[in-house]
Amino acid sequence: MTDRWGVVAKRAEDLMPGVPYVRGWARARRSAEALAAQLTALGWESDFPGLAADVNFSGDGLVRLGTIRPEAAVMLAELIVLELVTRSC
Repeated sequence: MTDRWGVVAKRAEDLMPGVPYVRGWARARRSAEALAAQLTALGWESDFPGLAADVNFSGDGLVRLGTIRPEAAVMLAELIVLELVTRSC
């Protein structure tokens, strides 16, 4: 099951037997830590205070950026555009 955009299933509020939640959450945690390290290196850690690992009801890991300021969203968008431009060259 995905959200209305077809991207992410809802969070795991009620755990189901046999679903490997810990594996998905651990993967998300490693990814969130890697992102946090890069944000810290850029001096942006305070722009993403809600960065956290999570898991959905299927056991898929999720990285939540949390609520961010509009300026942080613009910085993130600019980095994505820069990467897309770099890849196309």
